[in-house]
Amino acid sequence: MRSPIIGITTYSRSEAGEFTLPAAYIDAVQLAGGLPLLLPPLQADPTPFLEVIDGLIFAGGGDIAPERYDGDHHHTIYLVDEERDNFELALAQQVLQRDIPVLGICRGMQLLSVATGAALVPHVPDVYGDQVAHRLDNPRRPITHPAQIEAETRLAKILQVTNLVVMSWHHQAVRTLPDCWQAAARADDGVVEAVEHRHHPWLVAVQWHPELSPQDPVHQRLFQGLVEAARERKQSSAAL
Repeated sequence: MRSPIIGITTYSRSEAGEFTLPAAYIDAVQLAGGLPLLLPPLQADPTPFLEVIDGLIFAGGGDIAPERYDGDHHHTIYLVDEERDNFELALAQQVLQRDIPVLGICRGMQLLSVATGAALVPHVPDVYGDQVAHRLDNPRRPITHPAQIEAETRLAKILQVTNLVVMSWHHQAVRTLPDCWQAAARADDGVVEAVEHRHHPWLVAVQWHPELSPQDPVHQRLFQGLVEAARERKQSSAAL
């Protein structure tokens, strides 16, 4: 049986008319034994993609339009793209109703949360202060900080640790979580760093960027866990 196909959402359409994605996402999936397939935001109905892939990653990128979560505009909000928001929110609604394994990363965590009615913090320092830097500014670059994983969560089981240093690159965060989600990790300032769905068989989302830690076996367990769950689902479907 072939390796499971892992769909990965891409960045928005560039000024040159190109859809792109950092190679780190692709490398992480391949290293974990999956076959990466890029999913550009080309169509409103994502159903055809879901007939092909065995697992899914919602990748990072620009901010979600505040109107999508009844939020306020903020001068730091950037790279809002209606085409991407439309596609990924429709995709999220679909996978929430299916058993396909899903991993959300940074924007992906925020997108999945918004798809279920969550609100976002427009700019983390305005609410949580500067105790923890979640990204470097001018220019925008990633930065590391500690995070604490809640014991007895799926995430703790996957990572096999309850404390780790994460590669962080965001200025927004989840403000409120609907009951269908459980907070699985937090930073020292209280920002929710990971969530997992209470009812979906395998839906985990993290605010940090595990793909930027390719040499760290703890972070790579996220991709290994996703690929293994996708493989098991594929095998179960083939047996029916």
